[in-house]
Amino acid sequence: MLGRAALRGALAGLAGTAAMTLAEKAEQSVTHRPDSYVPARTLTALTTRRRLPGSARPLVRNHLMHWGTGALVGALRGVWSASGLRGWRASAWHTSVRLATDQTLENATGVGAPPWTWSRRDQVVDLAGKAVYSFVTGAVADRLVPLAPDRTPSGSAPPRRR
Repeated sequence: MLGRAALRGALAGLAGTAAMTLAEKAEQSVTHRPDSYVPARTLTALTTRRRLPGSARPLVRNHLMHWGTGALVGALRGVWSASGLRGWRASAWHTSVRLATDQTLENATGVGAPPWTWSRRDQVVDLAGKAVYSFVTGAVADRLVPLAPDRTPSGSAPPRRR
């Protein structure tokens, strides 16, 4: 049951990643902010234990990390949906999970910098992108993943009958 929920959540995460990517491209057309290759540098550090220079732009690794993280964190949202953690509140909490996942990986590998050192614009852009991801992922997961039979939509188990 949970395996199927995780798989469907991963698919929802890919939909959320697509929405986040489109939102970022729209934002970049207005702000002229360049593409980030932090995901590629993070994946490289995680898999090879070496750090690429800031000027490196490995496109394939960038997409692997971008879409892979979206699917992986989406799998968690699918399990949440099956468990009864649904709706906008679950998606809001999921935003913090997505942000924490990225920040943990980026900072643990030494690739990223803590968000409080970023410009206000970069903080807003990152938060907005991850919120778009999580709310789209949540909406798709809540639609694709059936509620576990022993759960209610609030996430609690139904009352026991005596």
